[in-house]
Amino acid sequence: MPPRKKIAAIVKVQLPAGQATPAPPVGTALGPHGVNIMDFVKQYNAATEAQRGNIIPVEITIMEDRSFTFITKTPPAPELIKKAAGVDKGSAVPHKTKIGSITKAQLREIAEFKLKDLNANDVEAAEKIIAGTARSMGVTVVD
Repeated sequence: MPPRKKIAAIVKVQLPAGQATPAPPVGTALGPHGVNIMDFVKQYNAATEAQRGNIIPVEITIMEDRSFTFITKTPPAPELIKKAAGVDKGSAVPHKTKIGSITKAQLREIAEFKLKDLNANDVEAAEKIIAGTARSMGVTVVD
């Protein structure tokens, strides 16, 4: 069994799927660690090409020898809620000004999609987390 590589850093960034460039935020996040930025950008874009149009969080594990591995996550809940509600951004005063609504079916769909990245044991708990996020954005959940 070969010796395990030591981890130098773990970097988390959110990038547009299939459209990452070496410019910030990628360059500023990876540059100080000496990682080949173009190599990461090419691999990330290839891995996320099918999800174009979404923002995809990625967790990059950088080894001491400047090699790296990365894990892509599901899009952030607010992005999915905005897309489902058909709005551009959340409300500035969410408890006074409501900007849109999503149905229980849309809420369940988002919760099932996000379940593996959420700190929840079942879909019902995930729904509560997503509903709370929607509420804090000024989006109501209707039956």
